Amino acid sequence: MATGLTVFLDNFVKNHDNRQLLAIPLAVLAVSLAVLLVSFASSGSPVTLGMEFQGGTQISVETTDSPAVLEEMYSSYPIKDARQAGSRVIMQFGIMDNEEQRQLEDDVMGRYSNVEIKQIGPVYGQELQVQALRAVLISFIGMSIVVFLIFRSIIPSFAVVLSAFSDIMIAAAFMRIVGIELSLGTVAALLMLIGYSVDSDILLTNRVLKRRGTVMEKISRAMQTGITMTTTTLAALVVMYVVSTFPYLVIPSFTQITLLSQISSVLLVGLLADIMNTWLLNTGILRWYVTKPEFRGRYNR
Repeated sequence: MATGLTVFLDNFVKNHDNRQLLAIPLAVLAVSLAVLLVSFASSGSPVTLGMEFQGGTQISVETTDSPAVLEEMYSSYPIKDARQAGSRVIMQFGIMDNEEQRQLEDDVMGRYSNVEIKQIGPVYGQELQVQALRAVLISFIGMSIVVFLIFRSIIPSFAVVLSAFSDIMIAAAFMRIVGIELSLGTVAALLMLIGYSVDSDILLTNRVLKRRGTVMEKISRAMQTGITMTTTTLAALVVMYVVSTFPYLVIPSFTQITLLSQISSVLLVGLLADIMNTWLLNTGILRWYVTKPEFRGRYNR
């Protein structure tokens, strides 16, 4: 798989000019930003917020009733989700006033004997939103500073940062389209994407700027290493996604692990976007930069 993808991308890069290479990833980035902006304008948030970030109540009960039955039973409350987790059903509710919250808890505890209740207030949820946003921004700023210190050149450093930014925006737009909520787990997945993206982009940039050979030779050699790295990670994530999303295919009694399924799907889309952004967007910018008349002798040798 890695060899076939490498050959395809290598031929694609060689047979298209820099503008053509930039057009596809920039178009995908523009569509992703449009999705996030429309979501922000309509709901006040670019992605759907999970319970950790907007507040709510999670109730876990041990029961033989199906999630559909419990969802119908508690439809008069702001129930958002009900899912099976082994012998238990986990229900997630939106924000309620104190009286409605008390009625719900009395109703559930009156019906079931083994009940676990977790509640997050809207104020605490907003604090977590700020902390998560701060974590992403600090990671991104820190990454940008380190990249600039490594290459000491604005354009190559900008290309690395732009690729990482595009990876995150595409993954976030995917989350909004398919309805994956922003939770502490998916925030971690977005943070991991920064690391994955920078890894392949620094590999490419370092090979092009600091190794000997023609520009296309250096890009081709970097692509062989980078695609192998990324496809290895993709293979592991595919296994993680299948096992967490369809565990009954392996062990019939197992049920879906929603958090791992969401994390793996976000990372899968982000890494696929990273392949496009690294080997089309970043490559197009770098190839234009090193073939400028003033740099031809420095980077083509």
